Amino acid sequence: MSGGKVYLVGAGPGDADLITVKGLRLLQQADVVIYDRLISEALLTEVQADAELIYAGKEPTRHRLSQDKINELLITHALAGKTVVRLKGGDPFVFGRGGEEALVCYAAGVPFEIVPGVSSAFAVPAYAGIPLTHRHISCSFTVITGHEAPNKALSQVQYEAVAQMGGTLVILMGVKNLQGIVERLIQAGLNPRTPAAIIEWGTTAQQRVITAEVHKLPHQAQLANIQPPATTIIGEVVTLQDEGLRWFDEQLLSTLQQYGGV
Repeated sequence: MSGGKVYLVGAGPGDADLITVKGLRLLQQADVVIYDRLISEALLTEVQADAELIYAGKEPTRHRLSQDKINELLITHALAGKTVVRLKGGDPFVFGRGGEEALVCYAAGVPFEIVPGVSSAFAVPAYAGIPLTHRHISCSFTVITGHEAPNKALSQVQYEAVAQMGGTLVILMGVKNLQGIVERLIQAGLNPRTPAAIIEWGTTAQQRVITAEVHKLPHQAQLANIQPPATTIIGEVVTLQDEGLRWFDEQLLSTLQQYGGV
């Protein structure tokens, strides 16, 4: 690769093996890698020995770098003729602020490319044995952010529509606001006994899954001390994990037994 360019690369939801072939190739060729908090450390071993690694992690209450600073770094390094990989968790365009970063590149005249990634919206439930769709149970799914305060006046999430839409609901980044989100959904007509699950550190060896009727889920998540990152699934498909689909749990147990962990 020659000339400065920014690649917004989706690294997937946590399991390093879920990065795309193209994303891995670009990572191996990059001069500069600006990476997020949830990126697997295994991916960072793939970079060139002289590549510059810049941590841009964002925790729920603390950001290592502001978004403005990240934007500045993308432009500065690209204009210096470097190949920059912005390594983002999941997919760059699914609640990843990739659209904002792409617009900044465009405004600065910096060439850029989007490399889609495997989104946690569907990968995390898959690793928990929960298919988002099933022809006898759910023919659609809806993905919303849980990062908004659910009681703020200008919420962009239409909870009334979401509650009555049917199918499967996926909530990303909703640990802090889970109680309020669930209350809003039930007030809008969602059956409080709808099966639900919250999955912490999905697709990784630290994965934990808590299931409950949706009205009980916030309390159960609190008792289990569920922390971000976590993905919430609401819908009848949650019950399918108890019908033999929890393949990842069995794989982890097998690994622990192999190395004497249990």
